[in-house]
Amino acid sequence: MKLYIAEKPSLGRAIAAVLPKPHKKHEGYIEAANGDCVSWCIGHLLEQADPETYDAALKKWQLNTLPIIPDQWQLKPKPQTRKQLTVLRQLVKKATQLVNAGDPDREGQLLVDEVISYLKPPINKIKNAQRVLISDLTPTAVSKALAAPRANREFIPLATSALARSRADWLYGINLTRAFTVKGQQSGYQGVLSVGRVQTPVLGLVVRRDEEISHFKPKDFFEVIAHIQPSPNTSANIDPSTNINPSPENQALFTFTAKWQPSEACQPHQDEEGRVLNRKLAEHVVQRIHQQPATVTSLEEKQKSEAPPLPFNLSQLQITANKAFGLSAQQVLDNCQSLYEKHNLITYPRSDSRHLPAEQWGDRHQVLDAMKNNLGNEHPATFIPQANTDLKSKAWNSGKVDAHHAIIPTGKKSAIGRLSSSEQKLYQLIAQYYLAQFFPSYRYKAQTAKFDINGGLFIAKARQNQELGWKPLLKQRPEEQHLPPIKQGDTFYCHHGELLSKQTQPPKHFNDATLLAAMTGISRYVKDTRIRKILKETDGLGTEATRAGILELLIKRGFINRQGKLILSTDSGRALIKNLPESTTLPDRTAQRESQLDAISQKAQCYSDFMQPMVEELKQLVEQAKQSQMSGLAGLKGQGGFKSRSKRSRRQKA
Repeated sequence: MKLYIAEKPSLGRAIAAVLPKPHKKHEGYIEAANGDCVSWCIGHLLEQADPETYDAALKKWQLNTLPIIPDQWQLKPKPQTRKQLTVLRQLVKKATQLVNAGDPDREGQLLVDEVISYLKPPINKIKNAQRVLISDLTPTAVSKALAAPRANREFIPLATSALARSRADWLYGINLTRAFTVKGQQSGYQGVLSVGRVQTPVLGLVVRRDEEISHFKPKDFFEVIAHIQPSPNTSANIDPSTNINPSPENQALFTFTAKWQPSEACQPHQDEEGRVLNRKLAEHVVQRIHQQPATVTSLEEKQKSEAPPLPFNLSQLQITANKAFGLSAQQVLDNCQSLYEKHNLITYPRSDSRHLPAEQWGDRHQVLDAMKNNLGNEHPATFIPQANTDLKSKAWNSGKVDAHHAIIPTGKKSAIGRLSSSEQKLYQLIAQYYLAQFFPSYRYKAQTAKFDINGGLFIAKARQNQELGWKPLLKQRPEEQHLPPIKQGDTFYCHHGELLSKQTQPPKHFNDATLLAAMTGISRYVKDTRIRKILKETDGLGTEATRAGILELLIKRGFINRQGKLILSTDSGRALIKNLPESTTLPDRTAQRESQLDAISQKAQCYSDFMQPMVEELKQLVEQAKQSQMSGLAGLKGQGGFKSRSKRSRRQKA
């Protein structure tokens, strides 16, 4: 008997639907006509044991018992799902072939693997276990996945990466939360000071941004704009075919602007970003260029193109949907889960990939046909007849796809009226970005002209659209800027200079979109240049599946809150960051470890090389906590108790 173990009941039902009928429905599993069975977990059936499981004395939070580092890690059944674990125990015992059908990510891999390991089947049964990767719950896609099983042992590095993450989060959260909570309560804080390997650096980002804004002092700076037109003394740079003379009435037809580029001699009057702070210097430039010749010293023209944006991964979808619709990261995830599990209209949503396997190319007609049906008269549907299905964008790249691929519509047809308003918006957005893959690149001509005006360098830039390509589909219309026909050596005329007086602006408070962007592109916020160099552009804090939950957890803990669309730190959040060792509040080390976890999943690093340095650093942090003098916490109140936040609480019942 072959036993498929799905991550959730919804996936289990999708698998059973394509197995031979008739089916027998039992408590906790479905039996197919050929004797094969499908059962499921309900999210995590097991969880990391609490400290008191290792030693009853550890139930009390005390500094002298820290750090807590298990010699032999233990898992325990979750009480609310113990019954399902018993069902799986009996089925695993009877099965001749085990199939891991967890969600197609590292957490889905571990979730099923740890159940199999916990139930202790014969070693040969574990060695011969298979893996199926299902990211689309439509029957056609599920059948295709079941027909192409892989050896489960191929995915050991993926599970090991998830295991290392889970244990690191437990060690970090249990030890540092206990240490700083005890110290905080000794100083008058009422509540739990939750510290996490990922959540605390995220809180640090928000706190530092808020402090930067509160301490910001605006500075005046100045720019000079030259208003240029053909020389009133010559028609040399007028296109003869226009039959327009450079009379005063016609000068405006060819007027354009160029911006002053300060020379090295101006550096003492500039800030670190090159802005001119000296008003008199700028005024002097305005006077110098008034009614002076403007000679073209160079002209660069380039034909440029912009390929359509890739389909979404979860973070990019959350960022785009927050900007477009104001949906929070958690709302996007929840609605996408519904579109995936309940409606079967999109593929697996917790994906960190923006590419598609080459074989997906063959499904394009079915997917586009389903989109046409589902979208009705909505904006994207009007572009489907214009799609060129012979085009193959760079999205189709099997080399950039491992366990899961980008989020795209499935081939299922359904009435979009059945969806909630948020589900409809997200489906349309996902459909637009998939459809964009069948539209040509946006093409334009870019011009950069440099002028010498009385010894000063001025630059004018222009862009002319040539082919809009995919832009109208995404409701984008690039602005155009035009220059008259010019060539190097032409002499124009600076009619006058204009002084622009501006002020530096403070950074903006984070919102869901910008904070998610910061978490996914964390290298911009890493201070240690050595660490920044080893981080890839795709390295970030947390994972696609956990980032929304981290924001909601920080809100629940009372460390941040939402004011309209903004995310702001609270008094408690700021006080916590102030009192923690700086290394725990910066993204540097956490981002580096996220990169290492990815390396484990890619077989480029081993478990022990990740855990041992982390444990040694943890011991030092605990000692720092014991010696800390917590200040500014008296009278503040926190939220609730603490439970270790490994990712076990994040997989939802379906």
